[in-house]
Amino acid sequence: MQNAQEMQQLRGTHGTVAYRSWPSTTPGFVALLAHGYGEHSGRYGHLASTLTSAGAAVYAPDHHGHGRSDGTPAEISDVDGIVSDLHSVADIARGEHPDLPVILLGHSMGGLIATRYAQTYPGELAALVLSGPLVGQNPAFSMLLSMDEIPEIPIDPSVLSRDPEVGAAYQADPLVFHGPFARVTLETFTAAVETVASSGTLGDQPTLWLHGGDDQLVPLEPTTEAMRSLRGPSFEEKVYPGARHEILNETNRSEVESDILDFLGRAGLPLTRD
Repeated sequence: MQNAQEMQQLRGTHGTVAYRSWPSTTPGFVALLAHGYGEHSGRYGHLASTLTSAGAAVYAPDHHGHGRSDGTPAEISDVDGIVSDLHSVADIARGEHPDLPVILLGHSMGGLIATRYAQTYPGELAALVLSGPLVGQNPAFSMLLSMDEIPEIPIDPSVLSRDPEVGAAYQADPLVFHGPFARVTLETFTAAVETVASSGTLGDQPTLWLHGGDDQLVPLEPTTEAMRSLRGPSFEEKVYPGARHEILNETNRSEVESDILDFLGRAGLPLTRD
């Protein structure tokens, strides 16, 4: 596995944003990674290694309030601000790798961010990959917001993957947020989902949507409904039966990564095999 470079920083919309980058020996495209709620970009080393081997120069920020970036831990109040920060990372990547096509992969909350990115900056991406994206109405969020006090219940690591080592590593990771949802975060997610729904389709954007059939954090049914409104003519999808929320860390992650590379090839990306 190729190691990430030292974390670098940029001035974001709400403070300093830290980001990782993984180099490729012969880059043919740039891959941006948008991580999920409560975690950080360092959990994507395996995927980054797969992408660099395929010819990608990989860049992944820690979103505001996550990992090594500024902000109250896991408190989200401005999704479009995070989208702007991700675009700033893309600008750096394009400056370091001029004329290379750029793809974006977003997981969970990162899928929401990636979708808003594609809607905000149409035509900039060569391909978009959404893993368990938070783009549909979430009944659990509505229930929590209806309460006078949100209970202090953190995410159960067992719902992430059928691989128990994934949950154990998540639980032991000091950069992962292990507390409850903040009300402002749930309100922001709900508003952002509504913004996505009212902002039109993804048009001709080549898009691959991947989801776990047993995803308890971002349920499949409301996501499917949201995708019916978002999908354009270059849209593909695949559901993995029995897989939980983090399909990129699932027991069949090699299949998932292979599906991603196959899609990128169909989208015209110049893949290589180191």
